[in-house]
Amino acid sequence: RARHTGPPDGGWGWMIVAGCFLVTICTRAVTRCISIFFVEFQAYFGQDYARTAWIHSIVDCATMLCAPLGSLISNHVSCQVGIMLGGLLASTGLILSSFATSLEHLYLSLGVLTGLGFALCYSPAIAMVGKYFNKRKALAYGIAMSGSGIGTFILAPVVQLLIEQFSWRGALLILGGFVLNLCVCGALMRPISLKEDCKTAPEFLEQGYVPETQKQDLKQMFICSPLIKLWPHECLCYCSWKEYDFLLMPGFMVLAVSVLFMAYGCSPLFVYLVPYALSVGVSHHQAAFLMSILGVIDIIGNITFGWLTDRRCLKKHRYFCYLFAVGMDGLCCLFLPVLQSFPLLVPFSFTFGYFDGAYVTLIPVMTADVVGTSLLSSALGVVYFLHAIPYLVSPPVAGWLVDTTGSYTASFLLCGFSMMFSSALLCFARLAKKIKRTHLRSLAGNTALKQHIWTNGAIAYSVTAELDQKDVEFLAVDTNSFSNR
Repeated sequence: RARHTGPPDGGWGWMIVAGCFLVTICTRAVTRCISIFFVEFQAYFGQDYARTAWIHSIVDCATMLCAPLGSLISNHVSCQVGIMLGGLLASTGLILSSFATSLEHLYLSLGVLTGLGFALCYSPAIAMVGKYFNKRKALAYGIAMSGSGIGTFILAPVVQLLIEQFSWRGALLILGGFVLNLCVCGALMRPISLKEDCKTAPEFLEQGYVPETQKQDLKQMFICSPLIKLWPHECLCYCSWKEYDFLLMPGFMVLAVSVLFMAYGCSPLFVYLVPYALSVGVSHHQAAFLMSILGVIDIIGNITFGWLTDRRCLKKHRYFCYLFAVGMDGLCCLFLPVLQSFPLLVPFSFTFGYFDGAYVTLIPVMTADVVGTSLLSSALGVVYFLHAIPYLVSPPVAGWLVDTTGSYTASFLLCGFSMMFSSALLCFARLAKKIKRTHLRSLAGNTALKQHIWTNGAIAYSVTAELDQKDVEFLAVDTNSFSNR
Protein backbone atom coordinates (compact mmCIF):
# COMPACT_ATOMS: atom_id res chain seq x y z
CA ARG A 1 0.00 0.00 0.00
CA ALA A 2 1.47 3.37 -1.06
CA ARG A 3 1.60 6.04 1.67
CA HIS A 4 1.19 9.72 0.94
CA THR A 5 0.30 12.85 2.90
CA GLY A 6 -1.81 13.94 -0.09
CA PRO A 7 -2.82 12.76 -3.58
CA PRO A 8 0.37 12.35 -5.68
CA ASP A 9 -1.25 13.83 -8.86
CA GLY A 10 0.84 11.57 -11.07
CA GLY A 11 3.19 8.60 -10.87
CA TRP A 12 1.23 5.36 -10.51
CA GLY A 13 -1.89 7.52 -10.63
CA TRP A 14 -1.72 7.48 -14.43
CA MET A 15 -1.84 3.67 -14.33
CA ILE A 16 -4.93 4.00 -12.14
CA VAL A 17 -6.42 6.28 -14.83
CA ALA A 18 -5.57 3.67 -17.48
CA GLY A 19 -7.20 0.94 -15.40
CA CYS A 20 -10.33 3.02 -14.85
CA PHE A 21 -10.38 3.81 -18.59
CA LEU A 22 -10.49 0.08 -19.37
CA VAL A 23 -13.12 -0.49 -16.68
CA THR A 24 -15.44 2.09 -18.26
CA ILE A 25 -14.96 0.43 -21.67
CA CYS A 26 -15.82 -3.01 -20.30
CA THR A 27 -18.80 -1.79 -18.24
CA ARG A 28 -20.51 1.34 -19.57
CA ALA A 29 -19.60 0.88 -23.25
CA VAL A 30 -20.72 -2.76 -23.23
CA THR A 31 -23.96 -1.74 -21.50
CA ARG A 32 -24.64 0.87 -24.17
CA CYS A 33 -23.99 -1.65 -26.93
CA ILE A 34 -26.65 -3.95 -25.51
CA SER A 35 -29.12 -1.60 -27.23
CA ILE A 36 -27.81 -2.92 -30.55
CA PHE A 37 -29.16 -6.35 -29.54
CA PHE A 38 -32.60 -4.80 -28.92
CA VAL A 39 -34.03 -5.46 -32.40
CA GLU A 40 -32.50 -8.96 -32.46
CA PHE A 41 -34.02 -9.91 -29.10
CA GLN A 42 -37.39 -8.46 -30.07
CA ALA A 43 -37.49 -10.38 -33.36
CA TYR A 44 -36.19 -13.68 -31.92
CA PHE A 45 -38.46 -13.83 -28.88
CA GLY A 46 -41.44 -12.07 -30.51
CA GLN A 47 -42.03 -9.61 -27.66
CA ASP A 48 -43.08 -5.95 -27.55
CA TYR A 49 -40.91 -2.89 -26.84
CA ALA A 50 -41.71 -2.67 -23.12
CA ARG A 51 -40.85 -6.31 -22.27
CA THR A 52 -37.66 -6.29 -24.33
CA ALA A 53 -36.52 -2.98 -22.80
CA TRP A 54 -36.43 -4.61 -19.36
CA ILE A 55 -33.14 -6.30 -20.31
CA HIS A 56 -31.25 -3.04 -20.64
CA SER A 57 -33.08 -1.61 -17.63
CA ILE A 58 -32.10 -4.48 -15.34
CA VAL A 59 -28.43 -4.29 -16.40
CA ASP A 60 -28.29 -0.57 -15.62
CA CYS A 61 -30.35 -0.94 -12.45
CA ALA A 62 -28.25 -3.80 -11.06
CA THR A 63 -25.03 -1.89 -11.87
CA MET A 64 -26.17 1.17 -9.94
CA LEU A 65 -28.23 -0.55 -7.24
CA CYS A 66 -25.26 -2.66 -6.16
CA ALA A 67 -22.75 0.21 -6.38
CA PRO A 68 -22.67 0.57 -2.55
CA LEU A 69 -21.73 -3.11 -2.36
CA GLY A 70 -18.77 -2.40 -4.64
CA SER A 71 -17.74 0.51 -2.40
CA LEU A 72 -18.10 -1.68 0.71
CA ILE A 73 -15.83 -4.39 -0.68
CA SER A 74 -13.35 -1.76 -1.85
CA ASN A 75 -13.26 -0.05 1.56
CA HIS A 76 -13.08 -3.12 3.78
CA VAL A 77 -11.42 -5.81 1.66
CA SER A 78 -9.59 -4.53 -1.42
CA CYS A 79 -10.36 -2.59 -4.59
CA GLN A 80 -8.33 -5.16 -6.53
CA VAL A 81 -10.34 -8.11 -5.17
CA GLY A 82 -13.66 -6.35 -5.84
CA ILE A 83 -12.89 -5.52 -9.48
CA MET A 84 -11.50 -8.98 -10.26
CA LEU A 85 -14.56 -10.65 -8.71
CA GLY A 86 -16.80 -8.29 -10.68
CA GLY A 87 -15.03 -9.18 -13.92
CA LEU A 88 -15.62 -12.88 -13.35
CA LEU A 89 -19.32 -12.36 -12.57
CA ALA A 90 -19.91 -10.06 -15.57
CA SER A 91 -18.17 -12.45 -17.96
CA THR A 92 -20.15 -15.41 -16.59
CA GLY A 93 -23.41 -13.49 -17.08
CA LEU A 94 -22.65 -12.67 -20.73
CA ILE A 95 -21.58 -16.24 -21.52
CA LEU A 96 -24.73 -17.68 -19.92
CA SER A 97 -26.81 -15.15 -21.89
CA SER A 98 -25.56 -16.62 -25.15
CA PHE A 99 -27.53 -19.79 -24.27
CA ALA A 100 -30.77 -17.93 -23.41
CA THR A 101 -34.08 -19.50 -24.41
CA SER A 102 -36.39 -16.77 -23.10
CA LEU A 103 -36.44 -13.12 -22.07
CA GLU A 104 -36.67 -14.21 -18.42
CA HIS A 105 -33.37 -16.06 -18.86
CA LEU A 106 -31.80 -12.83 -20.18
CA TYR A 107 -33.29 -10.85 -17.28
CA LEU A 108 -31.34 -13.03 -14.84
CA SER A 109 -28.09 -13.69 -16.72
CA LEU A 110 -27.54 -10.53 -18.75
CA GLY A 111 -29.49 -8.28 -16.38
CA VAL A 112 -28.81 -9.33 -12.80
CA LEU A 113 -25.55 -11.31 -12.98
CA THR A 114 -23.72 -9.09 -15.47
CA GLY A 115 -25.07 -5.95 -13.80
CA LEU A 116 -23.82 -7.14 -10.40
CA GLY A 117 -20.38 -7.78 -11.86
CA PHE A 118 -20.26 -4.31 -13.38
CA ALA A 119 -21.32 -2.80 -10.02
CA LEU A 120 -18.35 -4.36 -8.22
CA CYS A 121 -15.99 -2.78 -10.77
CA TYR A 122 -17.40 0.64 -11.65
CA SER A 123 -17.60 2.83 -8.54
CA PRO A 124 -14.40 1.50 -6.85
CA ALA A 125 -12.35 2.18 -9.99
CA ILE A 126 -13.70 5.72 -10.26
CA ALA A 127 -13.09 6.39 -6.56
CA MET A 128 -9.45 5.28 -6.92
CA VAL A 129 -8.83 8.04 -9.48
CA GLY A 130 -10.09 10.62 -6.96
CA LYS A 131 -7.65 9.31 -4.35
CA TYR A 132 -4.63 9.68 -6.64
CA PHE A 133 -5.45 13.14 -8.04
CA ASN A 134 -6.34 16.56 -6.64
CA LYS A 135 -5.01 19.45 -8.74
CA ARG A 136 -5.63 17.61 -12.02
CA LYS A 137 -8.65 15.67 -10.81
CA ALA A 138 -11.09 16.79 -13.52
CA LEU A 139 -8.59 16.03 -16.30
CA ALA A 140 -7.83 12.61 -14.83
CA TYR A 141 -11.53 11.84 -14.64
CA GLY A 142 -12.02 13.15 -18.17
CA ILE A 143 -9.46 10.71 -19.52
CA ALA A 144 -10.72 7.81 -17.39
CA MET A 145 -14.40 8.34 -18.21
CA SER A 146 -13.66 8.75 -21.93
CA GLY A 147 -13.39 4.97 -22.03
CA SER A 148 -17.18 4.90 -22.22
CA GLY A 149 -17.16 6.97 -25.41
CA ILE A 150 -14.16 5.30 -27.03
CA GLY A 151 -15.60 1.90 -26.19
CA THR A 152 -18.97 2.80 -27.69
CA PHE A 153 -17.29 4.18 -30.83
CA ILE A 154 -15.32 0.98 -31.37
CA LEU A 155 -17.72 -1.63 -30.03
CA ALA A 156 -20.94 -0.41 -31.71
CA PRO A 157 -19.92 -1.32 -35.30
CA VAL A 158 -17.94 -4.34 -34.08
CA VAL A 159 -20.97 -5.73 -32.22
CA GLN A 160 -23.16 -5.17 -35.28
CA LEU A 161 -20.60 -7.04 -37.39
CA LEU A 162 -20.40 -9.86 -34.84
CA ILE A 163 -24.20 -10.21 -34.85
CA GLU A 164 -24.20 -10.47 -38.65
CA GLN A 165 -21.37 -13.02 -38.69
CA PHE A 166 -22.10 -15.15 -35.61
CA SER A 167 -25.72 -14.21 -34.63
CA TRP A 168 -26.55 -12.55 -31.33
CA ARG A 169 -25.55 -15.67 -29.40
CA GLY A 170 -22.02 -15.67 -30.78
CA ALA A 171 -21.70 -11.92 -30.22
CA LEU A 172 -22.64 -12.28 -26.54
CA LEU A 173 -20.16 -15.14 -26.12
CA ILE A 174 -17.33 -13.03 -27.57
CA LEU A 175 -18.30 -10.06 -25.36
CA GLY A 176 -18.13 -12.41 -22.36
CA GLY A 177 -14.51 -13.17 -23.16
CA PHE A 178 -13.75 -9.48 -23.74
CA VAL A 179 -15.17 -8.47 -20.35
CA LEU A 180 -12.67 -10.78 -18.60
CA ASN A 181 -10.18 -7.93 -19.14
CA LEU A 182 -11.73 -6.41 -16.01
CA CYS A 183 -9.56 -8.82 -14.01
CA VAL A 184 -6.48 -7.20 -15.57
CA CYS A 185 -7.83 -3.76 -14.67
CA GLY A 186 -8.28 -4.83 -11.07
CA ALA A 187 -4.63 -5.86 -10.83
CA LEU A 188 -3.60 -2.26 -11.63
CA MET A 189 -5.51 -0.73 -8.69
CA ARG A 190 -2.71 -0.37 -6.15
CA PRO A 191 -4.15 0.84 -2.80
CA ILE A 192 -3.03 4.17 -1.36
CA SER A 193 -3.19 5.58 2.19
CA LEU A 194 -3.84 9.31 2.53
CA LYS A 195 -3.46 11.27 5.74
CA GLU A 196 -7.02 12.59 5.47
CA ASP A 197 -8.45 9.05 5.29
CA CYS A 198 -7.77 8.52 8.98
CA LYS A 199 -7.23 10.41 12.22
CA THR A 200 -5.67 9.73 15.57
CA ALA A 201 -8.10 9.08 18.41
CA PRO A 202 -7.35 12.39 20.16
CA GLU A 203 -7.97 14.35 16.94
CA PHE A 204 -11.23 12.52 16.29
CA LEU A 205 -12.53 12.94 19.81
CA GLU A 206 -11.49 16.57 20.18
CA GLN A 207 -13.54 17.68 17.16
CA GLY A 208 -16.79 17.47 19.09
CA TYR A 209 -18.28 14.35 17.52
CA VAL A 210 -19.08 12.85 20.96
CA PRO A 211 -19.78 14.13 24.47
CA GLU A 212 -16.93 14.40 26.96
CA THR A 213 -18.40 11.66 29.15
CA GLN A 214 -18.18 9.10 26.31
CA LYS A 215 -14.67 9.82 25.10
CA GLN A 216 -12.91 7.29 27.33
CA ASP A 217 -15.32 4.55 26.27
CA LEU A 218 -14.92 5.36 22.60
CA LYS A 219 -11.13 5.33 22.87
CA GLN A 220 -11.43 1.62 23.62
CA MET A 221 -13.68 1.14 20.57
CA PHE A 222 -11.35 2.71 18.00
CA ILE A 223 -9.98 -0.22 16.03
CA CYS A 224 -8.89 -0.44 12.40
CA SER A 225 -10.04 -3.18 10.08
CA PRO A 226 -7.40 -5.97 10.11
CA LEU A 227 -7.56 -6.02 6.30
CA ILE A 228 -6.46 -2.39 5.96
CA LYS A 229 -2.86 -1.39 6.72
CA LEU A 230 -2.47 2.22 7.85
CA TRP A 231 0.45 4.25 9.17
CA PRO A 232 1.55 2.49 12.38
CA HIS A 233 0.90 4.36 15.66
CA GLU A 234 -0.22 7.47 13.74
CA CYS A 235 -3.80 7.08 12.61
CA LEU A 236 -6.99 5.15 13.24
CA CYS A 237 -9.92 4.58 10.91
CA TYR A 238 -13.11 6.55 11.16
CA CYS A 239 -15.90 4.60 12.78
CA SER A 240 -18.00 2.89 10.13
CA TRP A 241 -21.04 4.88 11.21
CA LYS A 242 -19.22 8.08 10.22
CA GLU A 243 -18.73 6.92 6.61
CA TYR A 244 -22.20 8.09 5.60
CA ASP A 245 -22.43 11.42 7.44
CA PHE A 246 -22.53 13.14 4.04
CA LEU A 247 -26.11 11.91 3.54
CA LEU A 248 -27.29 14.76 5.79
CA MET A 249 -25.35 17.45 3.95
CA PRO A 250 -27.78 19.87 2.21
CA GLY A 251 -25.50 20.11 -0.81
CA PHE A 252 -25.44 16.33 -1.22
CA MET A 253 -29.22 16.09 -0.80
CA VAL A 254 -29.80 18.53 -3.66
CA LEU A 255 -27.27 16.71 -5.84
CA ALA A 256 -28.97 13.38 -5.05
CA VAL A 257 -32.44 14.58 -6.07
CA SER A 258 -31.13 16.11 -9.28
CA VAL A 259 -29.33 12.85 -10.11
CA LEU A 260 -32.65 10.97 -9.92
CA PHE A 261 -34.21 13.14 -12.65
CA MET A 262 -31.04 13.25 -14.73
CA ALA A 263 -30.72 9.44 -14.68
CA TYR A 264 -34.36 9.06 -15.71
CA GLY A 265 -33.85 11.32 -18.71
CA CYS A 266 -30.57 9.97 -20.07
CA SER A 267 -31.17 6.21 -19.98
CA PRO A 268 -33.93 5.67 -22.61
CA LEU A 269 -32.02 7.44 -25.36
CA PHE A 270 -29.25 4.84 -25.38
CA VAL A 271 -31.89 2.11 -25.62
CA TYR A 272 -34.09 3.66 -28.30
CA LEU A 273 -31.75 5.71 -30.50
CA VAL A 274 -31.04 2.75 -32.80
CA PRO A 275 -34.69 1.53 -32.96
CA TYR A 276 -35.88 5.10 -33.54
CA ALA A 277 -33.38 5.60 -36.35
CA LEU A 278 -34.53 2.34 -37.96
CA SER A 279 -38.17 3.44 -37.65
CA VAL A 280 -37.54 6.61 -39.69
CA GLY A 281 -35.84 4.72 -42.54
CA VAL A 282 -32.17 4.72 -41.50
CA SER A 283 -30.25 1.54 -42.39
CA HIS A 284 -28.85 -0.81 -39.74
CA HIS A 285 -25.25 0.24 -40.40
CA GLN A 286 -26.15 3.94 -40.29
CA ALA A 287 -28.04 3.43 -37.03
CA ALA A 288 -25.01 1.69 -35.49
CA PHE A 289 -22.85 4.51 -36.86
CA LEU A 290 -24.98 7.03 -34.94
CA MET A 291 -24.03 5.23 -31.73
CA SER A 292 -20.39 5.35 -32.82
CA ILE A 293 -20.60 9.11 -33.44
CA LEU A 294 -22.21 9.59 -30.05
CA GLY A 295 -19.42 7.56 -28.49
CA VAL A 296 -16.48 9.38 -30.11
CA ILE A 297 -17.92 12.82 -29.38
CA ASP A 298 -18.53 11.62 -25.83
CA ILE A 299 -14.73 11.22 -25.61
CA ILE A 300 -14.17 14.83 -26.65
CA GLY A 301 -16.71 15.96 -24.05
CA ASN A 302 -14.98 13.90 -21.34
CA ILE A 303 -11.49 15.21 -21.98
CA THR A 304 -12.17 18.82 -23.00
CA PHE A 305 -14.61 19.48 -20.14
CA GLY A 306 -12.22 17.80 -17.73
CA TRP A 307 -9.35 19.97 -18.92
CA LEU A 308 -11.40 23.18 -19.02
CA THR A 309 -12.86 22.78 -15.55
CA ASP A 310 -9.35 22.27 -14.15
CA ARG A 311 -8.41 25.76 -15.39
CA ARG A 312 -8.31 28.47 -12.76
CA CYS A 313 -11.01 30.55 -14.49
CA LEU A 314 -13.56 27.67 -14.45
CA LYS A 315 -12.50 25.60 -11.44
CA LYS A 316 -14.78 27.61 -9.16
CA HIS A 317 -17.68 27.23 -11.60
CA ARG A 318 -17.78 23.43 -12.00
CA TYR A 319 -21.28 23.41 -10.53
CA PHE A 320 -22.66 25.63 -13.29
CA CYS A 321 -20.72 23.72 -15.97
CA TYR A 322 -22.40 20.52 -14.79
CA LEU A 323 -25.94 21.90 -14.76
CA PHE A 324 -25.37 23.55 -18.17
CA ALA A 325 -24.29 20.21 -19.68
CA VAL A 326 -27.31 18.37 -18.22
CA GLY A 327 -29.65 21.11 -19.47
CA MET A 328 -28.22 20.96 -22.99
CA ASP A 329 -28.73 17.19 -23.15
CA GLY A 330 -32.33 17.71 -22.08
CA LEU A 331 -32.79 20.29 -24.84
CA CYS A 332 -31.40 17.83 -27.39
CA CYS A 333 -33.98 15.21 -26.33
CA LEU A 334 -36.80 17.73 -26.79
CA PHE A 335 -35.76 18.32 -30.42
CA LEU A 336 -35.14 14.66 -31.29
CA PRO A 337 -38.73 13.80 -32.45
CA VAL A 338 -38.48 16.28 -35.35
CA LEU A 339 -35.18 14.78 -36.60
CA GLN A 340 -36.31 12.06 -38.99
CA SER A 341 -33.41 11.46 -41.35
CA PHE A 342 -29.79 10.38 -41.06
CA PRO A 343 -28.31 13.82 -41.95
CA LEU A 344 -30.39 15.38 -39.15
CA LEU A 345 -29.63 12.68 -36.61
CA VAL A 346 -25.86 13.07 -37.06
CA PRO A 347 -25.78 16.62 -35.51
CA PHE A 348 -27.96 15.31 -32.68
CA SER A 349 -25.43 12.55 -31.93
CA PHE A 350 -22.63 15.13 -31.94
CA THR A 351 -24.39 17.49 -29.53
CA PHE A 352 -25.90 14.94 -27.17
CA GLY A 353 -22.67 12.93 -27.06
CA TYR A 354 -20.53 15.97 -26.22
CA PHE A 355 -22.62 17.15 -23.29
CA ASP A 356 -23.21 13.60 -22.08
CA GLY A 357 -19.46 13.18 -21.82
CA ALA A 358 -19.20 16.55 -20.09
CA TYR A 359 -21.57 15.90 -17.21
CA VAL A 360 -20.49 12.26 -16.75
CA THR A 361 -16.95 13.54 -16.16
CA LEU A 362 -18.13 16.09 -13.61
CA ILE A 363 -20.32 13.74 -11.51
CA PRO A 364 -17.41 12.30 -9.44
CA VAL A 365 -15.67 15.71 -9.38
CA MET A 366 -18.76 17.42 -7.97
CA THR A 367 -19.29 14.58 -5.50
CA ALA A 368 -15.71 14.98 -4.27
CA ASP A 369 -16.21 18.75 -3.95
CA VAL A 370 -19.29 18.16 -1.79
CA VAL A 371 -18.15 15.33 0.53
CA GLY A 372 -14.34 15.37 0.30
CA THR A 373 -11.86 12.77 -0.94
CA SER A 374 -11.91 10.59 2.19
CA LEU A 375 -15.64 9.80 1.75
CA LEU A 376 -15.60 9.73 -2.06
CA SER A 377 -15.88 5.95 -2.45
CA SER A 378 -18.94 5.71 -0.19
CA ALA A 379 -20.51 8.84 -1.71
CA LEU A 380 -20.04 7.59 -5.27
CA GLY A 381 -21.63 4.30 -4.24
CA VAL A 382 -24.70 6.23 -3.08
CA VAL A 383 -24.75 8.51 -6.16
CA TYR A 384 -24.65 5.56 -8.55
CA PHE A 385 -27.16 3.71 -6.34
CA LEU A 386 -29.56 6.62 -6.97
CA HIS A 387 -29.27 5.92 -10.71
CA ALA A 388 -30.75 2.45 -10.16
CA ILE A 389 -34.50 3.09 -9.95
CA PRO A 390 -34.60 5.60 -12.86
CA TYR A 391 -32.48 3.24 -14.98
CA LEU A 392 -34.85 0.37 -14.14
CA VAL A 393 -38.09 2.27 -14.76
CA SER A 394 -37.40 4.74 -17.58
CA PRO A 395 -36.74 2.39 -20.57
CA PRO A 396 -39.87 0.24 -19.96
CA VAL A 397 -41.95 3.40 -19.39
CA ALA A 398 -40.60 4.80 -22.65
CA GLY A 399 -41.34 1.48 -24.37
CA TRP A 400 -44.89 1.50 -22.99
CA LEU A 401 -45.38 5.01 -24.38
CA VAL A 402 -44.12 3.83 -27.78
CA ASP A 403 -46.46 0.82 -27.72
CA THR A 404 -49.41 2.98 -26.62
CA THR A 405 -48.94 6.02 -28.86
CA GLY A 406 -47.21 4.36 -31.81
CA SER A 407 -44.59 7.12 -31.72
CA TYR A 408 -41.35 7.96 -29.92
CA THR A 409 -42.35 11.61 -29.38
CA ALA A 410 -43.85 11.26 -25.88
CA SER A 411 -40.89 9.17 -24.68
CA PHE A 412 -38.27 11.65 -25.84
CA LEU A 413 -40.18 14.68 -24.55
CA LEU A 414 -40.47 13.09 -21.10
CA CYS A 415 -36.71 12.44 -21.10
CA GLY A 416 -35.95 16.01 -22.14
CA PHE A 417 -38.17 17.63 -19.51
CA SER A 418 -36.74 15.35 -16.82
CA MET A 419 -33.17 16.45 -17.56
CA MET A 420 -34.19 20.10 -17.83
CA PHE A 421 -35.82 19.87 -14.40
CA SER A 422 -32.64 18.31 -12.97
CA SER A 423 -30.62 21.25 -14.25
CA ALA A 424 -33.16 23.83 -13.07
CA LEU A 425 -33.24 22.29 -9.57
CA LEU A 426 -29.48 22.69 -9.20
CA CYS A 427 -29.69 26.25 -10.49
CA PHE A 428 -32.42 27.26 -8.01
CA ALA A 429 -30.55 25.58 -5.14
CA ARG A 430 -27.39 27.54 -5.91
CA LEU A 431 -29.32 30.81 -6.23
CA ALA A 432 -31.03 30.18 -2.87
CA LYS A 433 -27.66 29.47 -1.27
CA LYS A 434 -26.20 32.66 -2.74
CA ILE A 435 -29.13 34.75 -1.45
CA LYS A 436 -28.73 33.22 2.02
CA ARG A 437 -25.02 34.00 2.08
CA THR A 438 -25.62 37.58 1.00
CA HIS A 439 -28.11 37.97 3.83
CA LEU A 440 -25.68 36.43 6.34
CA ARG A 441 -22.89 38.75 5.21
CA SER A 442 -25.09 41.76 5.90
CA LEU A 443 -25.89 40.31 9.33
CA ALA A 444 -22.18 39.73 9.91
CA GLY A 445 -21.42 43.39 9.21
CA ASN A 446 -24.16 44.55 11.57
CA THR A 447 -23.04 42.10 14.25
CA ALA A 448 -19.44 43.28 14.08
CA LEU A 449 -20.57 46.91 14.37
CA LYS A 450 -22.86 46.23 17.35
CA GLN A 451 -20.22 44.18 19.14
CA HIS A 452 -17.79 47.03 18.67
CA ILE A 453 -20.26 49.58 20.09
CA TRP A 454 -21.50 47.43 22.99
CA THR A 455 -18.11 46.22 24.22
CA ASN A 456 -17.58 47.22 27.83
CA GLY A 457 -14.32 46.02 29.36
CA ALA A 458 -14.24 42.23 29.26
CA ILE A 459 -17.93 41.91 28.38
CA ALA A 460 -19.10 41.83 24.75
CA TYR A 461 -22.73 41.35 23.80
CA SER A 462 -23.48 39.15 20.80
CA VAL A 463 -26.54 39.14 18.58
CA THR A 464 -25.81 35.76 16.99
CA ALA A 465 -27.29 33.54 19.69
CA GLU A 466 -30.47 32.83 17.77
CA LEU A 467 -28.66 31.55 14.66
CA ASP A 468 -27.99 27.88 14.08
CA GLN A 469 -24.50 26.50 14.62
CA LYS A 470 -23.48 26.51 10.94
CA ASP A 471 -24.53 30.10 10.50
CA VAL A 472 -22.59 31.08 13.64
CA GLU A 473 -19.45 29.58 12.14
CA PHE A 474 -20.09 31.37 8.85
CA LEU A 475 -20.63 34.69 10.63
CA ALA A 476 -17.54 34.20 12.74
CA VAL A 477 -15.38 33.95 9.63
CA ASP A 478 -16.90 37.06 8.09
CA THR A 479 -16.70 38.98 11.40
CA ASN A 480 -13.00 38.22 11.73
CA SER A 481 -12.33 39.38 8.20
CA PHE A 482 -14.37 42.54 8.87
CA SER A 483 -12.40 43.27 12.06
CA ASN A 484 -9.06 42.71 10.32
CA ARG A 485 -9.90 45.44 7.88
